[in-house]
Amino acid sequence: MFSSVIMKLILAMLVLGLVVEAQAQRYRFSGQAIRGGNDMFRTYRDMRKANWKDSDKYFHARGNYDAARRGPGGSDGREALQGLSRHGNSDSAADREANRWGRNGGDPNHYRPRGLPKHY
Repeated sequence: MFSSVIMKLILAMLVLGLVVEAQAQRYRFSGQAIRGGNDMFRTYRDMRKANWKDSDKYFHARGNYDAARRGPGGSDGREALQGLSRHGNSDSAADREANRWGRNGGDPNHYRPRGLPKHY
């Protein structure tokens, strides 16, 4: 399982590199995409570290919220990465709804499970 996660992260970073390269003439978009990818990675890392029951939807919403706040580049960069992972095609309807909620500016705390430490 751990190697599967590492492979997904490597693939995600490669795709992010391609997205950034394709948009090199648009510095603003590229910067947003990089920072949006970093937002998603940080949220994923926090989710793994927290290892908190029923927190998946919260972290989906938070990652999308943070990336979308970067602007179109942050949100689009995240979409490009998500389309190549299992999260783009086969994740549950609840995950997709949490993604939309955060991407559209909804407060991620809507999905926060009871007792999740405040630093997340």
